[in-house]
Amino acid sequence: MWTKERLQNTIKKQLKDHVFVIASNREPYSHEYSGKAIKWAKAIGGLTVALDPVMQACKGIWVAYGSGDADKDAVDKNDKVQVPPDKPRYTLKRVWLTKEEEIGYYYGYANQSLWPLSHIAYRQPIFNREHWNCYKAVNKKFADAILKEIGDKKAFIWLQDYHLVKCAQYIKEKRKNVISALFWHIPWPNPEVFRVCPQKKELLEGLLANDLLGFHILYHCHNFLSTIEQELEAKVNWEELSVIYKGHKTIVRPFPISVDAEAISRHASNIKVTRSIDKIPLDIDPPYEILCLGIDRVDYTKGILEKIKAVDRFLEKYPEYQGKFVYLQLGALGRLRIQTYKDLINSIQALAEEVNWKYRSGYWYPIVLVNKRIEYNKILAYYRSADLCLVASLHDGMNLVAKEYLMANVDLKGMLVLSHFTGAARDLKDAILINPYDTEAFADGIYTALKMSKKERENRIKKMRQSIDEKNIYRWAGHFIEQLLKL
Repeated sequence: MWTKERLQNTIKKQLKDHVFVIASNREPYSHEYSGKAIKWAKAIGGLTVALDPVMQACKGIWVAYGSGDADKDAVDKNDKVQVPPDKPRYTLKRVWLTKEEEIGYYYGYANQSLWPLSHIAYRQPIFNREHWNCYKAVNKKFADAILKEIGDKKAFIWLQDYHLVKCAQYIKEKRKNVISALFWHIPWPNPEVFRVCPQKKELLEGLLANDLLGFHILYHCHNFLSTIEQELEAKVNWEELSVIYKGHKTIVRPFPISVDAEAISRHASNIKVTRSIDKIPLDIDPPYEILCLGIDRVDYTKGILEKIKAVDRFLEKYPEYQGKFVYLQLGALGRLRIQTYKDLINSIQALAEEVNWKYRSGYWYPIVLVNKRIEYNKILAYYRSADLCLVASLHDGMNLVAKEYLMANVDLKGMLVLSHFTGAARDLKDAILINPYDTEAFADGIYTALKMSKKERENRIKKMRQSIDEKNIYRWAGHFIEQLLKL
């Protein structure tokens, strides 16, 4: 079993002479104004939730964009702050972006080009030359911040996700011997899809500047290697899963990401969460006997519209659940400067209103939408209260909500209804697996989950919890670092 202590010992022993740096667009902790006071908040996104316990074990440096409105007032003269703020374990180094950089790099190239390009969710990517130039400039800004932190010391730099594709290339132009790795948190598209990208060669060259590239599943590794074969004059070794390009070797490996399983279970069992459970019915306007839960960032890849359509069909097909069943969709709003996301939010609200009008009876209606940030104890209380959780991604690298839900399910009460098109579905085979595009089968999946006997449900949940416990976030990080050490 990989534990926090085992990961700490591995890093102390094997990387004791190296500066350990993680870099990502999103920061793990932000500072916000509440009136004139400054308060801090923990990010709840999959990447930051997964990596925060790793960094607490490693005690390294995390470089990220400072997005909180009070972030600049919380750092020292070197733009650093110790985190977690209530119990410091590592250093957060903040990078500052102008509004123009944020628009071009984040809202532009990262999320209007690379995001739709990588997800099979039928949204055409938009390629804008100014956005690309801004994307490269921000990657260079991250590289400069990292280089300043490591100085002339040995370093292990672990880059995160599609926001920082060019970063390793800029770093290695100045420090060739630095060890650099990147984990790609989203799917990698097949070569036919990727070839439409005008900047494909520059993106691939940026990725191949790394010594190690990680993807969630082997299928994405194969897609990447096939892309390299078609787009670059490079030597691809399929047996070793490696690429040699311009004399530099890059290892490519699958590393299915996970969560801090033990910590989630422990936290979900604490007295604050337990007390919050009794208040959940007061937070949800319509009365209910069965609570169905969805927690997603509002994004067209998450299948939120498909979930509402499936609930509509479920209530139509199984009318005995009308007046008893409520679907609560929690979703943090993001990327609102992109028109596609504004349109999606309007579509979700319109469909929810239509379904609620169709079934409304007295005080009861079936769909409740909550679009606001919810503190972590409350999320755990929702997980424990839910009779089932719907994860209906149209395409997802992993989806950690599925794993968080199961590890918070300490009462063995609820059942997971999970899309085939998530990386998580490869491990969590005891969930009710569905195709979110098949509304009829999705509705039947909800019914199957609710009609399952208590004994079968508990057996399935125990098996999935055991799998997550064994393949936890420390195992993911440990295997990643062990692979690097083989280089």
